[in-house]
Amino acid sequence: MLKNKINLTWLRTFEAASRHLNFTATATELGLTQTAVSLHIRTLEEQLGSRLFHRRARHLSLTDIGQAYVATVRQALADIDVATASLFGATRNETITVKAPISTSALWLAPRLPKFKLAHPDINVRLVSNIWTDATGFDHVDVELRVGRGDWTDTASERLSDDVMVPIGPVAAEKTTFAPEALLKGPFIRILGQEADWIRYLAAHDLALPENAEELYVDTMTAAIELAANGGGYAVVLKRLVEMANATAPRVAVIGADVPTPNGHYLMRPRSKRSKRSVVLLFENWLREQFSDGGTFEDDSE
Repeated sequence: MLKNKINLTWLRTFEAASRHLNFTATATELGLTQTAVSLHIRTLEEQLGSRLFHRRARHLSLTDIGQAYVATVRQALADIDVATASLFGATRNETITVKAPISTSALWLAPRLPKFKLAHPDINVRLVSNIWTDATGFDHVDVELRVGRGDWTDTASERLSDDVMVPIGPVAAEKTTFAPEALLKGPFIRILGQEADWIRYLAAHDLALPENAEELYVDTMTAAIELAANGGGYAVVLKRLVEMANATAPRVAVIGADVPTPNGHYLMRPRSKRSKRSVVLLFENWLREQFSDGGTFEDDSE
């Protein structure tokens, strides 16, 4: 057991150095001299009794124990930053940019943002939407949500939700008991990029999409819900989005049982050497809460 407590400044220097793997870049980020960074790391290693970095000519890398230790240090520092921002607020108005698929943005995230703003008035949120998931990078984006299977190759991701899909129709169909076979009459509203959802839903009931079925194609779940609400056919969409669409007033009727989908919501992990701002960490934690069981939306408009 260590006799003395570890200096927090040394740990922040260690965390920054683990990202940059360069003492000069670390010194620039922290506003220190390169000599001070080297001294912090060396003193920390001496107190721990272990090397944290391999030092070679023009090359720095983490040792095995350094890699194991930095994950804990990074999480601990993030927890401190989040707790500070939560309890004391930002020191000035800060803006974070959040990117999300248009249906998630409009139907799920936007209705929740007023409560976030009420709890954190010093944090401004800029919400931008996209129809197609792309790999355009994280320039000027602090937080990115995607919907898919988590198989993107441009960056790592953290799964936030396990979703189910449900078939929907107009509100007038709510009192009708739909056997899965009844859905075969169509018309089928299919979402570009997610055309397999209807095939997957019907296959779960040992059914197949009929040949020459009447079909309508849209590019977002928002459009699919709107089309179904107006009697344009039946759509299969994520249940959480239907619940949000119906939160203030019935828009569509769920006309069949849940079926699991391999798709889910993911928080993307940019491969950045920059330390995340505390307000970004706070928003990410808030997102996790919203996607958890405790994140059920409650309408306070009445």
